[in-house]
Amino acid sequence: VQQCLKRLGKMNLVGCLETLIELIPKKNASKAHAECLVPSQPILETVALKVLGGCKLILRLLDCCCKAFLLSVKHLCLKEFILLNTLASGLLSRLWFVIQYRCVLQTLTSLYGALSTMLHLVSETQQTPYIKGFTFPSDISDFLGVNISSEVKKQKAQMLTTKKSTGWMKKLFPPMLEAVSKVGKKRKSEPCTSAMKNCSIPCALDIGETVV
Repeated sequence: VQQCLKRLGKMNLVGCLETLIELIPKKNASKAHAECLVPSQPILETVALKVLGGCKLILRLLDCCCKAFLLSVKHLCLKEFILLNTLASGLLSRLWFVIQYRCVLQTLTSLYGALSTMLHLVSETQQTPYIKGFTFPSDISDFLGVNISSEVKKQKAQMLTTKKSTGWMKKLFPPMLEAVSKVGKKRKSEPCTSAMKNCSIPCALDIGETVV
């Protein structure tokens, strides 16, 4: 997961896209003049190549997040490294869902479709190839080797099923959760002080071992 994030950062995909946006003519300018400047073939090829690589990396990142999340939940069910795996599962699930919620991969695939069309038109006008020895695919799904929508649905079902089926919080802390629920019920009818006195949870109770 960390390697994928570092490579995405070093790729500077956002900066490359911002440069491309600055070169694209505005709608008002295109209406005012019959001719207008468009990004050259080398720039379009560079951005398209980075988009392809970014999609590959994000797809790999999602797969790594899913596998690492399932592994951390498995360790939690075995009561191993509770604090570390709780933190890891929270970070991994949040990273996975942020990418899915913002539709990052779907946006990049649709962007590549527009770039591919523009690259084809520009190359027909004036061929100035920059990247040699590589053929840009017309369909990004063929390059990625998977159907993006089906792959995302499969990972989502796997993660949600794991969350529902394991119920690792109840497995780890059943006495504590029952005591907390009882205290919550008593607080509705009793003052806070009396509820704290009747609480059966020891103050020194911890989920891990003491570290000197």
